[in-house]
Amino acid sequence: MAAVIRMHPMLLQLTLTSFVFLSCLRNGNAGITSTFIRSEYPSMDIPLDNKVFSVPKGHNAPQQVHITQGDYDGKAVIISWVTPDEPGTSKVQYGTSENGYELSAEGIVTNYTFYKYKSGYIHHCLVDGLEHDTKYYYKIGSGDSSREFWFTTPPKIDPNSRYTFGIIGDLGQTFNSLSTLEHYMQSKGQAVLFLGDLSYADRYQYNEVGLRWDTWGRFVEQSTAYHPWIWSAGNHEIEFMPYLGEVTPFKSYLQRYATPYLASKSSNPLWYAIRRASAHIIVLSSYSPFVKYTPQWRWLEEELKRVDREKTPWLIVLMHVPIYNSNDAHYMEGESMRVVFESWFVHYKVDVIFAGHVHAYERSYRISNIHYNITSGDQNPIPDKSAPVYITVGDGGNQEGLAGRFTDPQPDYSAFREAAYGHSTLEIINRTHALYHWNRNDDGKKIATDAFVLHNQYWGMNRRRRKLKKHYVRKSLEQVAIY
Repeated sequence: MAAVIRMHPMLLQLTLTSFVFLSCLRNGNAGITSTFIRSEYPSMDIPLDNKVFSVPKGHNAPQQVHITQGDYDGKAVIISWVTPDEPGTSKVQYGTSENGYELSAEGIVTNYTFYKYKSGYIHHCLVDGLEHDTKYYYKIGSGDSSREFWFTTPPKIDPNSRYTFGIIGDLGQTFNSLSTLEHYMQSKGQAVLFLGDLSYADRYQYNEVGLRWDTWGRFVEQSTAYHPWIWSAGNHEIEFMPYLGEVTPFKSYLQRYATPYLASKSSNPLWYAIRRASAHIIVLSSYSPFVKYTPQWRWLEEELKRVDREKTPWLIVLMHVPIYNSNDAHYMEGESMRVVFESWFVHYKVDVIFAGHVHAYERSYRISNIHYNITSGDQNPIPDKSAPVYITVGDGGNQEGLAGRFTDPQPDYSAFREAAYGHSTLEIINRTHALYHWNRNDDGKKIATDAFVLHNQYWGMNRRRRKLKKHYVRKSLEQVAIY
């Protein structure tokens, strides 16, 4: 009952704010194509002498610090960093009080070359055996060059655990990217679901490829050292450059950004799953084989069977290429993955699928196209209450600029779309409701532009479970898109 009491004022406040709310599918109203046009910052990378790329003081001081979840259930983190001059120590000292580092863990160190660039020494350290919902302080490096940070572990796995995720994709390292990052950091986000395309270093040549990975790592450290970022890879991580003699896909990304793939019985760090608070999060790789009988296909088949909606009611999928996209940019690129996996997403009642790739924002209604095949069936997506909501958040701010050309007319399945930079948050309230909103970067300001209340698919599809919803105040939802 306590969760119900908290829900009422929150929804009432949401209704009274200046968010733009969209009509719901059950009322059959058309979607919205925003006419907003921003006077954007130049789509160019921030100059190398800008303070956001500053190298920490001290000899061999750790830099590019980032953390991610280190196990299946949120009781471990992987802490990663780079030392530029020599390997140094891979030890992490940590504890629950500031400057009280009573525990330690030993990591590993590696490096790599890309063309004639030689990376610094990349450290990855697994810190496990942590307590849920606890703030930890940690220290890396040695002597006067050591650095100190903190992180907070998620609540225990429980259907009513409240948690807020930030969602960012296609970030890059422009002034628009900085605006997105700073706006996310002002939110209540506790972890980031990152949708691929990190540094855009592949837009450079020769040694600058590696150097722009370094600058990006220092750029995002203001968030990644404190909040776990759940990584997924995009096309700009492939870096297939035969003219440089570099033909190993994802080489830089895999060296620098560790994932807990073994914890979910994956055979590859590009696809994996975690459970965090009340959410089960599945990360897929759009640029790895996924057709029937491939390793990713077999893994996902088994992982979906492992999902326990009684413990983690929120089932979230991350991928880079959107399955549904009405922008001219990358149109229909996700069709092959849709054909392979969409029936599973509907069968298992996935709540929401986040993607990037398209440098714009778009949200769908709950729709599917599972009845169509090459010889029969309706060729157009149709309303489907068992289907996910598909949301494209590829608008982080990279140097390629916005994808401003949407197909006309707007498809029936598209609820809202806008070509602007921004980020999203998903605030899980309890097992039945979550609040979602997308924030536009309006010339450096954060503007809440699209918002709705997301009803959980598992707990909303059964009459016994729906009893939990009777306590919620429905009048405050009249102007909110309810799914």
